[in-house]
This record gives sequence, structure tokens and C-alpha cells, in this order.
Amino acid sequence: MRHLIPLLAVFFVCPAFSQTNASQPMPPLPAPRAGFEFPQHQTLTYAVDWRVFPAGVAVLRFDADGVRERLTATADTTGAINLLFHVADRFQSSFDREQGCTAEFDKQTVEGRRKISSSLRLDYKQGKSILDERNLVTGQKKRLVSNIPSCLTDLLTGVFYAASQPMDIGKDFYLPVADPLRTVLVTMKVESREEVKTQAGSFNTIRVQPTADAGVVKNRGDIWIWYTDDARHLPVQMRARLFWGTITFRLVSVVGK
Repeated sequence: MRHLIPLLAVFFVCPAFSQTNASQPMPPLPAPRAGFEFPQHQTLTYAVDWRVFPAGVAVLRFDADGVRERLTATADTTGAINLLFHVADRFQSSFDREQGCTAEFDKQTVEGRRKISSSLRLDYKQGKSILDERNLVTGQKKRLVSNIPSCLTDLLTGVFYAASQPMDIGKDFYLPVADPLRTVLVTMKVESREEVKTQAGSFNTIRVQPTADAGVVKNRGDIWIWYTDDARHLPVQMRARLFWGTITFRLVSVVGK
């Protein structure tokens, strides 16, 4: 049950991923397509279901801040699920609006008795990622430093940064993603067009599946994301089919642009 809401932040790496071989250069993060604009001020609200049960609410906020885009997210369990296992997670990321490079990714997680605060900073000049993590219950701290190539997206932003890329059926695209322990290359398989209905309305969508070739979570499940089939590529539905059940995020409302 503890995996329910943290799924929001690790949506890209729940399927298989592999650590990049040092002899194989990581391809750069593709810049946003010509004419694409990230939201100036926009709030997306999703209802989260676990199997057939209402389980939580996720709210994401985009704000333009000069040359950067800031993405904040909250995720909370609700109803009976909240009584079984309380989750209240907070995420923040900041990335360059022109190139997409993540500068920082922070999270504060409250999952049952577990309370963790962490900050992942990406220093492209030094070619390093620096993770600082603190256990808010025990006070224990740790720091992890890893080598990175230039220009990466992060675990949360990647789901939404993908909207800036062309989505042609049958044509894959690739996103290098910063994980605290490694850099992973995610293949975005653009599969088909489908109609999706949520509380926010009925949408013509493009279904995309993030995948990779190998890794420690290879056999844990599959993920799909449905983006609107228009210039926005708004993610209106996300689904993960895992060994402990299926989790679905469905768009409830969109406020702002």
C-alpha cells in the first residue's frame, strides 16, 4: 500500500530501466518542439484509484518563473485507504523552459510512520548530481554524489516534459532521467490513439508507454500515459499495472493555462 502515492514521483521508472554503460554516451534531452509553451500558471487535479477503490488525490501546479518552470505536486490518500495507510507527499522540481534541463528536485514524503525529506541538485558544470536526504523520524542524514551527463529531466517532471515532444504513432522518443543513484534512459513508445473519458470530460488521446530494456524493476509492471491529441499533450490519464494491483490517475480538473 505504501507504493500508492509515491508512484506519482517514480512514474517513469516503475517499468524496466537500465543503468547506462559508461562506454555508451547518453543521448541529450531533446529540447521542446518548436512552438511549444509550458503553462504559465496551471493546476491539474487527478483522482487516484487502486483497483476499483478510490484511494487518493494528486494535485500538480505549474508556474513560469523567468527562464525556469516550477512544478509542485501534492499527493494524499483519502477515505478508507487513508485509515489503512496514511500518505501525504510533497514534490517540487525546477527546470529550464528552453532546454528542459532539471536544476533541482525536492520531495517530502510521509508514508505511514516513514518521514523523509530529500533534495536532488543537478550541477551540470561539475557533471554531478547531489542527493541530500534526511530521515525526519530518526534524524539520520546521508549524501550521495553521482556522475551525470549534460541536461537531464527528473522522475516527476519527465511525465509532463514528454508533452513538449512530437508524438507520432509508431515513432519512439527518448528521455534521459536523473535518478538519485544513476542516469536512466527511458524509451517513450507512442502506441495508438484512443478516446478517454474522465471527470474533466471526453478526450481524444495518444497512448504512450514508457519502457526500457533491463533493470531491477523489470518484472514489476507496465505503465501507460494518455496525452491529449492536440498541441498541449495534456496528460489526462496515467495507469500502472503492478503485481499488487492497478493504479489509475484520472484528470478531474484543469485550472489556468
